[in-house]
Amino acid sequence: MSEIGKNIKTAVDLLNKGQVVAIPTETVYGLSANALNIEAVEKIFKVKGRPNFNPLIVHTYSIEKISDFVKDIPKNAQVLIKKFSPGPLTYVFEKKDIIPKIVTGGKESVAVRIPNHPLALELLRNLDFPLAAPSANPFGFISPTTALHVNEQLGDKIPYILDGGKCQVGLESTIISFLKETPEILRFGGVSLEDIENEIGKVNIKVDLLNEDPTSPGQLKSHYAPNHKLIIGDIDKLIKENMFDLDRIGIISFSKIYENIPKINQKQLSISNNLDEAASELFKVMRELDKNDIDIIFTENFPNQKIGKAINDRLKRASSDF
Repeated sequence: MSEIGKNIKTAVDLLNKGQVVAIPTETVYGLSANALNIEAVEKIFKVKGRPNFNPLIVHTYSIEKISDFVKDIPKNAQVLIKKFSPGPLTYVFEKKDIIPKIVTGGKESVAVRIPNHPLALELLRNLDFPLAAPSANPFGFISPTTALHVNEQLGDKIPYILDGGKCQVGLESTIISFLKETPEILRFGGVSLEDIENEIGKVNIKVDLLNEDPTSPGQLKSHYAPNHKLIIGDIDKLIKENMFDLDRIGIISFSKIYENIPKINQKQLSISNNLDEAASELFKVMRELDKNDIDIIFTENFPNQKIGKAINDRLKRASSDF
């Protein structure tokens, strides 16, 4: 298994040698490597089993550094960066030649962000290059929100996990593209559509569940999936209509507890119906249920507002319903 620790120097040394290192962010743990080193980036794809047409996000620590990697930062993007970065918002711009196409899935655009985690920022400040860093899990499976989650899935494939504790947001960043005149949301995440539009006005939505030619990460239709089949709908109705024993059903709900289903197989994301709390718990409880002796997982649609849009997006991509 991987070494787990809080030693920035160890992580810096490994990254300087072209190795991959799992790092904490406020969203999920990332599998990082030197974004300017083609061989290092290739290791990310190999470790994850990720298709190389699927772009990666480039992580850095300042607006000035973003300017080193992209051709232009429009004024409305500057407004968002000032408001939300460091934070769970990723920006897609035309790239400069310094960013190799292996990072961008062969495209002339690049996704960049400034993570809001003290260890990640300290690490980035101690490197002479940005980091490419998708989620630190096998491609298509549940994203990790603790160092232990990373170790369970990738511990035999990477040398070091920088332990920054539990991820605060618990879902990946929102991605917004500035490749067209009107900005486009490509992925719902930690910064809500409503908060973005409060700052820069109306944006377009291009969150496509059937996208097989992604401009940014998180756009493929099958993603974030547990090993058990997951179905979204009216949980009471699903329980009545199901062909499984009640003690072999797993439940993910906002706050409701269901009679006749074993408590160990029920996960309430927020007893107080708080969407931010629910988002931070989602991937953790999906992992916990996946370890239980069950046959299927039922979950509900969450309020489709603020970060609830991101919760619903992750559940749809994890389900077998679409």
